[in-house]
Amino acid sequence: MKILGIETSCDETAVAIVEDGRFVRSSVVSSQIDLHARFGGVVPEIASRAHVQLITAVIAEALVEAGCELSDLDAVAACHGPGLAGALLVGVSAAKALALAADIPYVGVNHLEGHLHAAWLEEPDLASPLAVLLVSGGHTMVVAVEDHGKYRVLGQTLDDAAGEAFDKVARLLGLGYPGGPAIDRLAREGDARAVSFPRPMMGNGFDFSFAGLKTAVAYHLRGAPDSVPADIAASFQEAVVDTLVSKLLAAADEIDAPTLVIGGGVAANSRLRERVLELAASTGRQAFLPPPELCTDNGAMIAATAWWRLRLDGPTPLDSGADPSLTLR
Repeated sequence: MKILGIETSCDETAVAIVEDGRFVRSSVVSSQIDLHARFGGVVPEIASRAHVQLITAVIAEALVEAGCELSDLDAVAACHGPGLAGALLVGVSAAKALALAADIPYVGVNHLEGHLHAAWLEEPDLASPLAVLLVSGGHTMVVAVEDHGKYRVLGQTLDDAAGEAFDKVARLLGLGYPGGPAIDRLAREGDARAVSFPRPMMGNGFDFSFAGLKTAVAYHLRGAPDSVPADIAASFQEAVVDTLVSKLLAAADEIDAPTLVIGGGVAANSRLRERVLELAASTGRQAFLPPPELCTDNGAMIAATAWWRLRLDGPTPLDSGADPSLTLR
């Protein structure tokens, strides 16, 4: 079964074709980073307009790359939330139009569930239960995964997501947008022990809070304007990673999970990946880290999730819309 998946929840126009929920036949991602960089973050209206301009070409490229015609598809899927309302509507509308034109099912996919399925795309035999750290610009949570479609959110951010904190601190350091990759690169040149930034809510349940950490960096820079930027980046990054890894370990212990998994855009961070591997080795667990291209937003995770959702729930009604505040359940 070939499913075309569309992802337009934020600033990536992404389309992929996945066969049987596992085999990626094509994956095309058109980034809008250059459009938003001068604003220091994603501008929703600009993102929506860019999706409208790009979606047809990206769909066509994905079909060509997979060697498919529209008539070869068995279903079309789109991310219908959470995300930016206007951006989501572009992908959902395009998917419904294709489904109507080809007379095939439409499947609406939860963006967060898509990130969870990125792990299964690379490793379909992951042993459950899984302790998953889902961390991105809009979301930070730990999830207990029992099986496809069976999830339990153990904890999530109470304010800023980790990726949002990376972007804000990068702005304080004058590193530009996107902040996560910039801090990751700069931190390799710095001393992570230079500044002892707080580890928010450590040892206090599974929830996260990064707003105070970002404020601590701002106050430090105000009081010590001559601080070495690389040291600040490394110290801040270490505080975030310490917090994330601590919560992931607590979740794994809580559900007795033999496998640790990370997903979402921040899962591409080199220090986080290194620490999760170390954590797995020190606790006798396995760790699965999806490749960076499956951590950031992509259509393959949407198509793969749709294959499972179609089997579990059937097609999504065409009168369903987008839900910018959709939760994982």
